[in-house]
Formats: sequence, structure tokens, C-alpha cells
Amino acid sequence: MAVAKQFLKSKPIAKVTFELPAGAVDGAKQVALAGEFNNWDATSHLMKKQKDGSYKAIVELPVGSEYQYRYVLDGAKWENDWAADKYVASGVAGEENSVVVL
Repeated sequence: MAVAKQFLKSKPIAKVTFELPAGAVDGAKQVALAGEFNNWDATSHLMKKQKDGSYKAIVELPVGSEYQYRYVLDGAKWENDWAADKYVASGVAGEENSVVVL
């Protein structure tokens, strides 16, 4: 898993590329990105499958904040990003959320 950040010089926005490697997909047919930036909607940021079997999504986010997120496999299984900037308690059954810091 990887998170790549590209900071724009012209405005306080970062293009953040979220990527889930093929090995972490666990046979899922659909992968989505859910987080604070989309009200945890597991349908608004569907990730695109790459030729190598990984999934990728690019989201523009304002800089100067932190955003919690998770990957959603087939609409049911929630997974963290192994390469997140940090993790925080989600408040659900001892689970943690991944965090990207911009």
C-alpha cells in the first residue's frame, strides 16, 4: 500500500494518490476509498484496477489537515493502509483508521 502526495504550487491543494497492492486486495472485485473527505461513503471514490492487479485512486485534498480513511473491499471488508502516515482509534470495536497528513 502506498500514499503519494503531490503539493500544488498554485493553490493549497494536494493531489493524493492512494494505492492498494494486488496482494492486499484478497480477491475483491471492487475496492473503494472511504474517509472523512467523503463522509465515509464507500461508493463515492471507487478505485480503478491497474494492470498489475493493484487499485488506485487520486483525490484532491486541502493542505494543512489530517484525514482519516480506510479501504473497503466488496462493500463489506474494511482495511487499513499499511503505509499510512499514522493511525487513530476509530471508536468501533477497537479498530483503527489510517491517517494521511497534509
